[in-house]
Amino acid sequence: MELPTLQTWELYYPEAAATGIEVSRARLDPTAVVWVHAAPPVLAVTVREGDDRVLARGASLKRAGPQLPMTRLEQRGANVTREDRWPTDTDLGAVVILPGGEAGVLKSWWNAADGNEWRWTVEFSNRRG
Repeated sequence: MELPTLQTWELYYPEAAATGIEVSRARLDPTAVVWVHAAPPVLAVTVREGDDRVLARGASLKRAGPQLPMTRLEQRGANVTREDRWPTDTDLGAVVILPGGEAGVLKSWWNAADGNEWRWTVEFSNRRG
């Protein structure tokens, strides 16, 4: 059985240290939208096909608005966009990338109206191959 081609989402904080630092490098099934937990204020994103061919990039994607624990990244053609906001019910089922590169599926989300409390469930699974 042939496995589907994977994508690699590389998230980099270009303003850290002397030359920047990698935040996450996650390999996952192809998708146009991922969520990032605890994203830095500026991200550089590269989305690669399984053969390492670059599909899309986002350079100097800056946080707009207040600091929130969740950031939505969307691949639109050859570009990646950033939106910092709370997930909603329509976002359930999306991939969430954690710092370090672990990726799971967002199963539930709740946050208080004032933003001082949130609760969420992410499911992780793996396969060899």
